[in-house]
Amino acid sequence: MLTEKFFLIAETGHEATLWLLIILSILSIAFILERLISIRRVRNSSSKITARLRETLQSNNLAELEELSRDRETLEGRALAYGLRHAKENGSAGLEEIFNTYAQTERPKLERYLNFLATVGSNAPFIGLLGTVFGIMDAFRGLATSQGDAAAVMIGISKALVATAVGLLVAIPAVIAYNHFNKQVRSVFQSLDSVRDLCIAYAKSSKGKA
Repeated sequence: MLTEKFFLIAETGHEATLWLLIILSILSIAFILERLISIRRVRNSSSKITARLRETLQSNNLAELEELSRDRETLEGRALAYGLRHAKENGSAGLEEIFNTYAQTERPKLERYLNFLATVGSNAPFIGLLGTVFGIMDAFRGLATSQGDAAAVMIGISKALVATAVGLLVAIPAVIAYNHFNKQVRSVFQSLDSVRDLCIAYAKSSKGKA
């Protein structure tokens, strides 16, 4: 009795998994494009301010940090503004905690949709495999009523394998995009770490204490 119910599910399960994979694919493409535009914008601005920070290190002029802190369009610029204000009021005490808190508040914005891409990348192949199992079950059930027509079974199995192929086609771009965006986000936070270290050096300098 229970087996019969599973066979009834298998009749529509194969097509249902294909539609689910198509929906996941559309959402993945939309989120990938959104993250590509957003993170590229952040990375471009981060690269510019990182170059200026490198010049500041080469010139050994920490006073230039105050000019960089006026750039409120970048993550690093805002972090500098918060850090320098704290350094002038309290010195280096608690400065690292200020940067850690700022990084934690900005992280969800940069990592938006990445968990979805990771979930799709890890689970889409299994959804496709489930659809293939449903399709094979339906194909062999059809064999029992087709008087041994092997051609009908082969066609059914070939259709069932489509779900596995679609699952892989959905998962692979999602995994690639997740790894790429995750690397970009780590790069941004490494830049914030550099800003934090410079702020700590500023706070410990005579100008910072003043």
